Amino acid sequence: MLAAAAGLVAILAGSSSRASAAEVEVLFNGKDLTGWSGDPANWAVIDGVIVGTTEEDSPLPYNQFLIWDGGEVEDFVLTAELKLTSDGNNSGIQYRAQMRPDLGDYVVSGYQCDMHPAIWANGMIYDEKGRGIICKRGMKVVVTPEGKPKVVGELPLEPEFNTGEWSTYKITAKGNHLVHEVNGVQTVDLYDHHESDRDLSGVIAFQIHRGPAMKVEIRNVTLKRLPKAELTSPESTPVPDDAADVNPPKPPKGKGKAK
Repeated sequence: MLAAAAGLVAILAGSSSRASAAEVEVLFNGKDLTGWSGDPANWAVIDGVIVGTTEEDSPLPYNQFLIWDGGEVEDFVLTAELKLTSDGNNSGIQYRAQMRPDLGDYVVSGYQCDMHPAIWANGMIYDEKGRGIICKRGMKVVVTPEGKPKVVGELPLEPEFNTGEWSTYKITAKGNHLVHEVNGVQTVDLYDHHESDRDLSGVIAFQIHRGPAMKVEIRNVTLKRLPKAELTSPESTPVPDDAADVNPPKPPKGKGKAK
């Protein structure tokens, strides 16, 4: 009887372990691009790593993406290890993104976790083909129902991350609350109340950027889907009257001659 009970406990424990493991989906098989769509001229798997490249003699006409074929996701935790080799260019992870064949092949729009050599931009939230920068690194931001990104708090800008080395990027999306982390350090915190421009579901993709030649390397891509969260209301994230704009308007250029 005791032996049977012990066996039953072991079976249940094993079942529980398998259930927990099943919650995390491995999106890249480490061998080829099965399950992903992108221009084969720019994307390949080399030594078990996804590699996206652009060349000086054949520049991209527009930003393009390697898009996961697994369909749309809502709330989740996404992690990936990335390394960037470039001279003045950047990359990023697109999530809750919308397919935009009207703008070209392998084009998406929406939220992006930026991978950028600049400290203030690495790990920020950029709205590709939309609102542009909505939360720079080191900011806690609330986007008002009117669509104004306002700074309501600060996060540390240290340490500096070297995009030329492997770093782990983590995105947590719960309802209209978005958090990015790089190597375990939170880089942004955003509540998006702008209903017409925010995305609550969409696809996952990786970016290659028009401009200078670049190479982005990607490995260990995992997704953990979360139960759908309730949306946070604007009343729950009040914005101080003196809150600064994320992107302050530039002063007008003077037309008079200098004295």
